[in-house]
Amino acid sequence: MMEAGLWKAKRSRVRHIHSPRERRSRLGELVQIDGSPHAWFEDRAGKCCLIAFIDDATGELMQACFYPVESTNAYLHSLQCYVGTHGRPLALYSDRHSIFTKHDPEDPVPTQFERAVGDLNIESILAYSPQAKGRVERAFQTLQDRLVKAIRLARISTIEAANAWLPQYLAQHNARFKRVAADGANAHRIYEGDAQALARICAHHYERRLSKTLTCQFMGRLLVLITRPEQPRYALRAQTIKVVEHLDGKLELLWGSEALPFKTFERHQHLSATRVADDKLLNARVDDVLAKEAVRLRKLQAKVASQNASRQSRSTA
Repeated sequence: MMEAGLWKAKRSRVRHIHSPRERRSRLGELVQIDGSPHAWFEDRAGKCCLIAFIDDATGELMQACFYPVESTNAYLHSLQCYVGTHGRPLALYSDRHSIFTKHDPEDPVPTQFERAVGDLNIESILAYSPQAKGRVERAFQTLQDRLVKAIRLARISTIEAANAWLPQYLAQHNARFKRVAADGANAHRIYEGDAQALARICAHHYERRLSKTLTCQFMGRLLVLITRPEQPRYALRAQTIKVVEHLDGKLELLWGSEALPFKTFERHQHLSATRVADDKLLNARVDDVLAKEAVRLRKLQAKVASQNASRQSRSTA
């Protein structure tokens, strides 16, 4: 066909040679993190995201969990679980998504994940290309084959059931695929704080300035400090405090390390946060819109059918 001019050969793609990098020598020196949106439950449920923490020295899956979408909350929750279980690694290796870094060099404020990693004294290292963090990329290729089949055999079709079952699969996976580190020492550092302090670090932090009446606004809500007659707290006027929004939605007000009592009053529905979606959240947002539209259409069809039935009954009467 090529000789007859009916077919043209495709240009061979130029192969870029990536020089291999030696593994780190100790467990916990470098941990690669990434998420993989995939049809993990095949056609039994919608797509979801598996977020995994993989040690560079051994290739061991240290932490893995399913989430509806790949988001800041998902990574903060995984970080909290990892540090609570294994301790603090020396460094985390990720891509350059806006969850992990801001792309504006003039913006000095870190992302929520950057701040949490910094508070835990963990170095955050960004990869220039997917090939640079090939350890986690190849692990996801293996998981998208083996883990999908294992989930099917276990007859699991929900995120909750999958997360409860996942530790036993990780043990089998690591027994087969992890390697022995060159140095047997463990580079993880023990986290000295308690679970409450770790949860506070792995939350969203925002700064607000108190008014003269000791109030501030947050996400469409009015936060009012509770004071006592014997302690009016006048010194807090015009002071900058920290609003901590935990992953479960609970709020805390902090002035330094002191937790301040407060009451919440709803003012208006805050829409700006729900309108923003990056490339990792866009598909999930559109799927939500489609689901709402399907519900609206079903209600409309039911209403029209009811009206038609009512008209028909009146005409026959």
